[in-house]
Amino acid sequence: MQQTIRDALKLKAPRPRDFAALVIALSFATASSYAGTGEAGPADQAQAGNSATTTTTTTKKSDELQEVVVTGSLIPQARVETSSPVVTITAEDLQTKGFTTVADALQHSSFATGSVQNGGFSGGFTQGANTISLFGLDPSYTKFLIDGKPIADYPALYNGSVNFVSISGIPTLLIDGIDELPGAQSSIYGSDAIAGVINIRLKKKMDGPEIDARYGWTTDGGGVDKRFALADGFSFGGVNILVGGQYEKTSPIWGYKRPDTSQYFNGNPGSPQTAERDYLVLGYFGQANGDLYYFPPGADCGSAASTFNGTLAQHSRAARGLYCGTDTAGYYTIANGTEATQGYLHASDDLNDHAQLYVDVLIDHDVARFSTGAGFFDTADDSAGPYGYYYDPNLGDLMNLQHIFSPEEAGGLNNTMDKNTTNSLRMTAGIQGDFEGTNWKYDAAFTYTENKLTELTHLQFEDEINDYYSSIMGSPEPGAVDPFFGAYPVYTPNYAAFYKPLTTAQYDSFTGYATSRSRTEDSMLRVQLTDAKMFSLPGGDAGLAIVGEAGAQGWAYDPDPRYLDGETYLYTATSGSGHRARYAVTTELKMPIVKMLTVDLSGRYDEYRAAGNSIDAGTYNLGVEFRPINTLLFRGRYGTAFKAPTLADQFQGQSGFYQAVNDYYGCEHHGYAGDASCPYFDNTVFGTTQGNTQLQPIHAKVWDLGIAYSPVLHSNFTADFIRWKIDDEVEEQNSQQLVDIDGECLDGKLDVTSPTCQNAISQVTRDANGLIVQISTPKINVSSENLSVAVFGANYEFPTTYAGTFIIDAKYTNILRHRLLQFPGDSEINLLENPFFSTEFKSKENVAFTWNYKSVGTTLYVERYGRTPNEVSTLTTDGYNTPGGGRLGTWTLANLEVQYEVLPGLVLAGNVNNLFNKMPPTDNTYLGIDNQPYNSLNYNNYGRAFFVQATYKYGK
Repeated sequence: MQQTIRDALKLKAPRPRDFAALVIALSFATASSYAGTGEAGPADQAQAGNSATTTTTTTKKSDELQEVVVTGSLIPQARVETSSPVVTITAEDLQTKGFTTVADALQHSSFATGSVQNGGFSGGFTQGANTISLFGLDPSYTKFLIDGKPIADYPALYNGSVNFVSISGIPTLLIDGIDELPGAQSSIYGSDAIAGVINIRLKKKMDGPEIDARYGWTTDGGGVDKRFALADGFSFGGVNILVGGQYEKTSPIWGYKRPDTSQYFNGNPGSPQTAERDYLVLGYFGQANGDLYYFPPGADCGSAASTFNGTLAQHSRAARGLYCGTDTAGYYTIANGTEATQGYLHASDDLNDHAQLYVDVLIDHDVARFSTGAGFFDTADDSAGPYGYYYDPNLGDLMNLQHIFSPEEAGGLNNTMDKNTTNSLRMTAGIQGDFEGTNWKYDAAFTYTENKLTELTHLQFEDEINDYYSSIMGSPEPGAVDPFFGAYPVYTPNYAAFYKPLTTAQYDSFTGYATSRSRTEDSMLRVQLTDAKMFSLPGGDAGLAIVGEAGAQGWAYDPDPRYLDGETYLYTATSGSGHRARYAVTTELKMPIVKMLTVDLSGRYDEYRAAGNSIDAGTYNLGVEFRPINTLLFRGRYGTAFKAPTLADQFQGQSGFYQAVNDYYGCEHHGYAGDASCPYFDNTVFGTTQGNTQLQPIHAKVWDLGIAYSPVLHSNFTADFIRWKIDDEVEEQNSQQLVDIDGECLDGKLDVTSPTCQNAISQVTRDANGLIVQISTPKINVSSENLSVAVFGANYEFPTTYAGTFIIDAKYTNILRHRLLQFPGDSEINLLENPFFSTEFKSKENVAFTWNYKSVGTTLYVERYGRTPNEVSTLTTDGYNTPGGGRLGTWTLANLEVQYEVLPGLVLAGNVNNLFNKMPPTDNTYLGIDNQPYNSLNYNNYGRAFFVQATYKYGK
């Protein structure tokens, strides 16, 4: 479609930087020509740069609309529907639709179709954070704002590799609304605004005190929620102050409290339920009968029968042998326990009719508690320790001991909790107003945000756990090695001692907490000049906005030094830190050419300076609004966007991994040329990756076409088609490709003196025999994505004389196309058809039915998630062609809310979330060894939850 449109219009897209420079120059020239002309605007007109639904003065003619500032534009205008579609989650929606937090509301948005790691993803890198994926794009591709200004990144790295924003720590009582703006918005908001923009608007004025209290619980236990909030606003003279705070505490939900995570899966006919291997003696070659599991003299499951809530017993696996285990599961959290305290202050002082000072302060103390279980001991997995595989002369095999610790050994599950504490500060101080005698308005503000994260991770320590197990393993026989490879030590363990459960004191002797600290900061000085009546056109007044920004960003991740020294058992970490300065200039020109046609043109130039390097990006946007009649809008946009490399992309420290590669050069030079049996095929080698200060920005082009129609009073229907072309995405360099280039350079097939060869040779380390020892795969700009989506919205309000008011509000998103090219020369990956690479939802929709009658109101909110791949489809690159591969059914949830105003200002409400207690769709391709038979990146099994709430607004 992109090529067809451009061919038809005979247009050639200008280069982003040239276009941005042209727009900026045009805007300044226009400003010089028209400054001081036109009528002076009213003193109380809303400042540009705030968000949708900010109301300003009423116009002179009664049939004209009020002027508002819409998210996605810097210029006040008379209509909320513009060239960019905006979806608003109101403060009322947070209550009536059952959304418990800001993160919860955004995660239920129809735009949030992508799979993400949140608190339900046990063992993730950022389990204490909350985020979303708009349209299946990376979470870091969404720009998050509070009152139009950026939010600092979360200090820990999403999936261990990239900075992102966690949408936590915002008091719901003080939210005025949340605007979702899909598509490229970098020409207004700068970096990260590729998937879209989320603008969270906080209240700036209250007529009196408001008190809110809520209590919630779940049907099956856990998730008990207690929340209390208080806010008040008052004025004296020209001073306006709003102050509020919120405290909320939610208990965790443990997996054993839900049916499908309390035991190992029992729904796959081809893979019967299999007990966990809690005490296992595993042989490398196996016994004479073929069993790999040994039950040596001294083995006795009865000594540990009281553990795992009395369920541990002797079990066997077909063609494996005997072991001790339990078929119960879920000794980990599937939802975090949280405790959050927030405070908010907004203050303004009218110095005179043309100047107002203002200050906003938001603080948050957020504690997340979760557990991945009590841990385990495994000799073979601990390659850094003294054991690994060992040879037992009595059993005649290379052996491996495994023990999963029980809750009883740990002294209770509460003793296995990790704790992530985030302390956040966000402060804005500024002055706004207008220049007397002109239409020009100004807003100059400095915003500073910092997030400090302390991670306490419960784990085992290397030396201590090996010291404990030395009493079981005994001492190696001096000088003795295994008869098979002549490499492994000889031990004769005390198996009777191995099968005895640990006391809590013994468990505590080798466990404890590692403490990591990290921090991000973001500062920005922003100056905006706006003239909403710059000059007159046949369609009305043209508006101009000019913005200048300067600031700095910082990130530092300081893990517990024991991670880096190898003192933590089976845990590692990566450190890193970096700072950079950034500068930007933005301009927007909105021109109502004729009454039916408005053109919106914006351009921006950004520059980042770090580590002696400078990267820059120019972006632009051309939006068109065509209204043939007052109730019908056709809209379209063509724009560009970019994402600067994150600080982690640039400054992340070195981390290691193991990967299998084919070393054709090694095979050829050791006599295996053309021989598929070459031992250097599928050979596992050690690799490293780290940040790269030479990275360039990610670039995107976005096309929007849409319609908004209001056929009758109190109705609105929208349909929009959005298409992205994203280039220069950051990936770790392809290991196999790097090894291939290195081999061809060494063979002389490529010029060994070329930069390509010199780079490859420096990144692949070989020993004296020409065999690979190590490879280095830094992050590079190499991938691209193509994405097309269709989004629809409908809202209809039907007031009646005697039966109250009925409201229907519906949203629908359908991902039409999503393709990825990871590396040049690869085949393009269809992410909607290859679940090995993506498990995103193809479609997602919701509809709310509301009825309000006098002092009673009720809302039924229904949400439907589209089909996703089953588990077996995600295991290989064959995807849906894998035997048994297929899609799961849809998942439909319903929330019900009822509220009643018992006294003026006092409202009592009750919510039932997941009204019908729907669990994730059944996936019978999970195996009997799986204890969480659903994709936790897409689903949760929290079940039905109840909330009761009381809100009192004084003086209503």
